[in-house]
Amino acid sequence: MMIKHLTSALIAGVVIASISGFTFADAAEDKGLAIAQQIKLRDEGWIDMTASMNMVLRNKNGQESVREIRMKVLEVADDGDKSLSIFDRPKDVKGTAFLSFSHTDGADDQWLYLPALKRVKRIASRNKSGPFMGSEFSFEDLSSFEIAKYSYKFIKEEACSIGICFVVEQYPTDKNSGYTKRIVWVDKAEYRMLKTAFYDRKNSLLKTLSAEDYQQYKGKFWRPNAMKMVNHQSKKSTDLTWDSYQFGNGLSAADFNQNTLKRAR
Repeated sequence: MMIKHLTSALIAGVVIASISGFTFADAAEDKGLAIAQQIKLRDEGWIDMTASMNMVLRNKNGQESVREIRMKVLEVADDGDKSLSIFDRPKDVKGTAFLSFSHTDGADDQWLYLPALKRVKRIASRNKSGPFMGSEFSFEDLSSFEIAKYSYKFIKEEACSIGICFVVEQYPTDKNSGYTKRIVWVDKAEYRMLKTAFYDRKNSLLKTLSAEDYQQYKGKFWRPNAMKMVNHQSKKSTDLTWDSYQFGNGLSAADFNQNTLKRAR
């Protein structure tokens, strides 16, 4: 009898949903979008940021190479962030610089300055799934998170390392994306992205990014001190450790163009 009542209730729910035009898929999309909007809203107003970063490249045999990088990032009203990454060590990459203009919609603009060639190379949209400087991060991964670049589907809530997380699928809208989807774990308390699973164009798990040891700055903005990208297919990994975060440095758009890219030291 109970099974019969439950079945009747489910059928009634489907009928009501059909009449109203509402579906569970719609609800999942709306909730996924709402979570993305909260992620952006809670990280607005930092203006600009500088930081130092160590990048550790690790091959499948565990052999490591280390790179030291300086970062500058500018928040842009009504568009994506501008960022400049300058390699200081080791000697063979010293002076290499990467400039990225993320956009809220459409393809990003990205350039790489190679000092050995004394030229700036523009990264074509079709090549943005390629590896950045031999790491497990692609050029695509280096863009700021922008809501319009994905469609969304809320999956569930589950326990995670620091409490309860939302689990959301994000589907890239860019036809040149190297991914069919990302699954993101976002902590319910502060809306920080703790883990991201990347699926390749064959819809197979390719990489997992973990962000750890978040610290809060200016009483609002959260930044991780450590990030680790693991490539499950190649068995390689890249670790990023951050320090010396500083906000409100007086940076402007003039600090982020191809001329500054060539002069970066």
